[in-house]
Amino acid sequence: MPLKLSPTQTAFTPPKDGGSAGVAGSNPSAARGDGKFSLTFQEQVDFFRQKLNLPTEHYDDIIGAAHDRAFVVAGAAKADLLNDLRGAVDKAIADGKSIQWFRKNFDGIVQQHGWEGWTGSDTKAGRDWRTRVIYSTNLSASYAAGRYAQLTHPDLLQSRPYWKYIHNDTVSHPRPLHQSWSGTVLRYDDPFWQTHFPPNGWGCRCRIAAVPASDYQGYPAPDDGTYEKIDRNGEIHTLPKGIDYGWGYAPGKSNLEKIVGFQEQKLDNLPWQLARSNVQDLVNSPIFTDFFAGKLHGEFPIAVLPAADQALLGAETAPVLLSQHSLSAHLESHPEIGLTDYLKVQEILETGEVYRQGDERLVYLTIGGVIYRAALKRTADGKKNYFLTLFKNQEGSRPKLTDRIR
Repeated sequence: MPLKLSPTQTAFTPPKDGGSAGVAGSNPSAARGDGKFSLTFQEQVDFFRQKLNLPTEHYDDIIGAAHDRAFVVAGAAKADLLNDLRGAVDKAIADGKSIQWFRKNFDGIVQQHGWEGWTGSDTKAGRDWRTRVIYSTNLSASYAAGRYAQLTHPDLLQSRPYWKYIHNDTVSHPRPLHQSWSGTVLRYDDPFWQTHFPPNGWGCRCRIAAVPASDYQGYPAPDDGTYEKIDRNGEIHTLPKGIDYGWGYAPGKSNLEKIVGFQEQKLDNLPWQLARSNVQDLVNSPIFTDFFAGKLHGEFPIAVLPAADQALLGAETAPVLLSQHSLSAHLESHPEIGLTDYLKVQEILETGEVYRQGDERLVYLTIGGVIYRAALKRTADGKKNYFLTLFKNQEGSRPKLTDRIR
């Protein structure tokens, strides 16, 4: 029976006695998974550095694979604060800095930005716990993602296509199920690894070793059943037993579209400047490059409407979405338009001349060596805005439009 929560309770708080996570500098494995070294590796650093800063209020504003693309610190909603915290974590990962070093830098950042009321701020023990959670979670997850990149390299898969689960027996409070999984050998593409690739919870220090096919004994994946977890919004999540809420994914095996979808949903809750910054980060990231290349489907937030234009359109939301269907049609009709042109959409919307075409459409023009023409439209219910087209005026002069707004 799921636990019923009172309105003032949260569904889950990271445990304060979960022990140390398997982080860089403590017990990382070599590519084969059966050796040790004390330095970070490039795949780990690369994984962390491709993340986008994402302001959040609660630790579970995003869960699971969305963390592959987002750097979050629960309660850190200011861009400068989040960026400085990210810099400290980045240095800890890249340079193998200790948690004592991180705590000292954390204290300085918190004081500099006047960040108050964060969970754990009321006592030294709370501060030590919170810094350990931030430090260990980011280092262990980035380490696991780097390992995933190594383990899935085609050359390694050719010689060692099976993975072996290994429990770290040095932890103070071992999880019985994690111990029972130790020694499990399954093919790298077995569905088991989609939910059981470690770390599998707060403080989990289990790891994976790549092994040859001869190590596989033909046993099926463990099936320990499921349990239910209620999140702070009352939603019920069904999870494999032994996997903490939010940890049932393989770090590095990203579903990129999830973070794009999250951004779309959350942008209207942010101040305009911060929403604009988040969207521009997305547009400038490899995610949009993949979207532009047709590797991702669905819709992508391409810009954020200035307040005046949102009011002019009668739109309930500020984000402007670009669908893969529209993008494909754009590129087919206007091959002269490239990725660099789409990176200018926010600038065009903010600085261009604005014309109305009908009740639901705006046209933006700007001159920067060339004349761009862009159009967007809100849906009939006003709940979404879609970017319709972008092209360069072939005649070299402004189109003959009336009803100029600005």
